[in-house]
Amino acid sequence: MGVATAPPPPTTSKTLQKQYLEAVGAYQYVLTFLFMGPFFSLLVFVLLFTSLWTFSVVYLVWLYVDWDTPNQGGRRSEWIRNQAIWRQLRDYYPVKLVKTAELLPDQNYVLGAHPHGIMCTGFLCNFSTESNGFSQLFPGLRPRLAVLAGLFYLPVYRDYIMSFGLCPVSRQSLDFILSQPQLGQAVVIMVGGAHEALYSVPGEHCVTLQKRKGFVRLALRHGGPPHPGPPAPPPHRGGSQSLSCPLHEGPGAALGAQGELWGPRFHLPHLHLALC
Repeated sequence: MGVATAPPPPTTSKTLQKQYLEAVGAYQYVLTFLFMGPFFSLLVFVLLFTSLWTFSVVYLVWLYVDWDTPNQGGRRSEWIRNQAIWRQLRDYYPVKLVKTAELLPDQNYVLGAHPHGIMCTGFLCNFSTESNGFSQLFPGLRPRLAVLAGLFYLPVYRDYIMSFGLCPVSRQSLDFILSQPQLGQAVVIMVGGAHEALYSVPGEHCVTLQKRKGFVRLALRHGGPPHPGPPAPPPHRGGSQSLSCPLHEGPGAALGAQGELWGPRFHLPHLHLALC
C-alpha cells in the first residue's frame, strides 16, 4: 500500500511570492539549526555582566529546575508543530511522506531512520512537524525524533527543540517514553548518528550500523522487535544525500582527521560539507 500526501506544486507553477516564502522557510531552518544554540548560550553569559543580569539569573534558575525535563518526555507543542512555515520548508526541497504500511496505535514503535544527512530536514518535516500530515496518516501515534543529548544543554534552544517533540537519544529518555501507559509512542532514531553525516555524498547511500545495536536492544527491552506488527520498511529520506556538496574526495576521506580532532563520539560535518 502506498499513500502519499498531496505533492507540492512544481517550481514552474509557483508564484514569486510562493518561492519567496519557501526560501524564507528554508533559511529560517538553516540559521536556527546553526546559530540559535550558540547565540543564546553567549547571550545568557554576556547579560550576566550587564544591567540586565536578572534575566540571565532567572533563566539559569529555571534551567536548573527544568534540567531533567528532556529525559522525562519533554514539552511538546502542537502549536509549534503546526506552524505554516514548516509547509514552506517542505515545499522548498520538496519533502514527501509516503505511507507503505499500517502502524497501529495500540503498540509502541522503535523506528530506525536513515540517512542522517546534514541537517535532518526530511525527518524534521515528517516527524517533528505536521507539514506532511503525519497525524492524519498515522492517527493515534506520537512521533518523537531522538537527537544528540548535548543539544539539550544549550539554553533557550533546548526549549525550542523540545516543542517539536524532540528528545535525547539516551537510554533514560527513551526508556521513559516507551514505558508510558499511553500506547502509540513512536521513537525515531537516526542510527548512523552524526558519524553517518560525514558520508553525505550525492548519489551514494551509506548506512552506518557497525557497533550500533542499541536501538534493537531498546525495542526488545520494551516488548518486541523493531517495527512490531505488520512488516514495514524503515523511514528513509531519499535524495537527502544530494542536498550537500562534498568538500573532500569521496565518502569517508575526511574521517581520519575528523576523528583525531573531535574524538570518536562527536563530529562536526559542517567542517567538510556545505549546502549547494
